[in-house]
Amino acid sequence: MKAFSYTRATSLEAARKAVNGGGEKFIAGGTNLLDLMKLQVETPSHLIDINHTGLDAIEATAEGGLRIGALVRNSDLAADVRVRDKYELLSRALLSGASAQLRNKATTGGNLLQRTRCYYFYDTTKPCNKRQPGSGCAALGGFNRVHAVLGVSDQCIASHPSDMAVAMRVLDAVVETVKPDGTVRNIPIAELHTLPGETPHVETVLGHGELITAVTLPPPPSGKQIYRKVRDRASYAFAMVSVAAILDVQKGEVASGKMAFGGIGAKPWRDEDAEGKLHGGADSGAFADAVLADAAGHGDNDFKIPLTRRVIHAVIAQATGKDSQHGI
Repeated sequence: MKAFSYTRATSLEAARKAVNGGGEKFIAGGTNLLDLMKLQVETPSHLIDINHTGLDAIEATAEGGLRIGALVRNSDLAADVRVRDKYELLSRALLSGASAQLRNKATTGGNLLQRTRCYYFYDTTKPCNKRQPGSGCAALGGFNRVHAVLGVSDQCIASHPSDMAVAMRVLDAVVETVKPDGTVRNIPIAELHTLPGETPHVETVLGHGELITAVTLPPPPSGKQIYRKVRDRASYAFAMVSVAAILDVQKGEVASGKMAFGGIGAKPWRDEDAEGKLHGGADSGAFADAVLADAAGHGDNDFKIPLTRRVIHAVIAQATGKDSQHGI
């Protein structure tokens, strides 16, 4: 780990003022950043500890939703009675991620900004455009079982690892931020993460020193909420494919709905045009065709395309109370 300086910010204003336009990074739970620093993938010259800035409340909004402070721990958010009762897929997504110990430290803001688990991103002896722009993408011709099949480019095929972000995406969350100059932004979560394109090292629309302060959820959705995660083992594993779904079921059929996906996209993935296939009685095959129309495997991850179809079928079967024949 390279040497760095450290500031403990005791207010949001102090955190903002500690940003000088250089190599600063904010640190909260540190569950991702510290690992990357130990590997020298991340080499900040200055850490700004935001744990004492008061961003750890969950509050009801005037519109009937929830405002979740950026420092709310994953375990606390999953256990909050309002989340469990009204946003149950978010609670399930959080509980499916990492381990209890990590959930006790990981924060809402940090979860949204966690970086890919691509093997080559973590291995500084291998080329990685996300880590070192212009060096190449070792995953394209390497072992790419965990990699994305949607939203990728010839510069990067890394997948986004978050479970929580997938749930937030289907819930249409809004991310609140503050810039070093005090400017406040409200960013729909659909616009927070960027696709790799020619600049895979640019992962979000946030500027340097722009801090996530909260995430706001709209009023609770109607319909059945489902979070289903397919992974290599039952705990402490990232998704091969995950689905966060909100489905309106009428007379045993899906009348309308929306789904977001993890494990298959370069960012938390949702195709709102494809969701039109869920209106008026869900045809899971037509919906899957629409979602996966542009999907492309790269060898080891080819299986994710048929697996995603099976998971979609299983989620709709679960929502409608029909026995799934797809074994997922």
